[in-house]
Amino acid sequence: MKTMTCKQLGGACGLAFHANTFDEMAELSKNHGMEMFQKKDPDHLKAMKEMQQLMQSPEKMKKWFDDKQREFDALPDNK
Repeated sequence: MKTMTCKQLGGACGLAFHANTFDEMAELSKNHGMEMFQKKDPDHLKAMKEMQQLMQSPEKMKKWFDDKQREFDALPDNK
């Protein structure tokens, strides 16, 4: 199991997510983002707007995703 924060995944806070795979990590981050969107958290809304701009370019989005996957893979397992 590995740990990444909301901020590491493009978000706005230090909430830690724990997952065995990057896909699980992405799902946790997405669920947190939806919760923050519903709460209209201004910092998270700003981060979401930046992510939406990134998503306009499939190449940039793929690079971002691949970079985050590599970052996850390089993390040590939690003790």
